[in-house]
Parts: sequence; structure tokens; C-alpha cells
Amino acid sequence: MIINAILKINPNAEVSVSGDDINTCKITWHNGTTPISKADIEAKMAELPTEEEERTARENLKASAKAKLIAGEPLTEEEANTIVL
Repeated sequence: MIINAILKINPNAEVSVSGDDINTCKITWHNGTTPISKADIEAKMAELPTEEEERTARENLKASAKAKLIAGEPLTEEEANTIVL
């Protein structure tokens, strides 16, 4: 989750993280990547969906894609990706 928050703030960040707790993990910034403050990372982590929320959203998207396929309706790209990726 820490790395996801960092990459949401800076998609080009080159970074490695050891550990899951923002208070005890070691964050190593590579190739001149500007470090992001712990407070900014924590704030972004609070905005990100939980694993359960992401799982529920994927399941809902798959159900929507299935219903549209059965009804012969066009799928959104995101729906199509749930069944081909």
C-alpha cells in the first residue's frame, strides 16, 4: 500500500520499500527521485481504496460485464479487461 501511495503521488518514482508499516518501513529513493514526505504518503494512503473495496469493485465490474454480454450490449473497456486480462 505504501508503494501504491508513492506511485499515485509520483508515477515516475524509482523507489523500494521494505515493510508494510509507514512508521517502521525503510524507503529507499533511487536514481535521483525526490523523496516524498511521510505525511504526504500517509495522506495519499488514506485516500486509496482498501483491498476489500478493490475486490468488491472488481466483482461488480465482472458482474456488469457478464450481464451486458448476456444482453448483447457493448462493454466498456474496463469491463472487457476484466474478462480478457
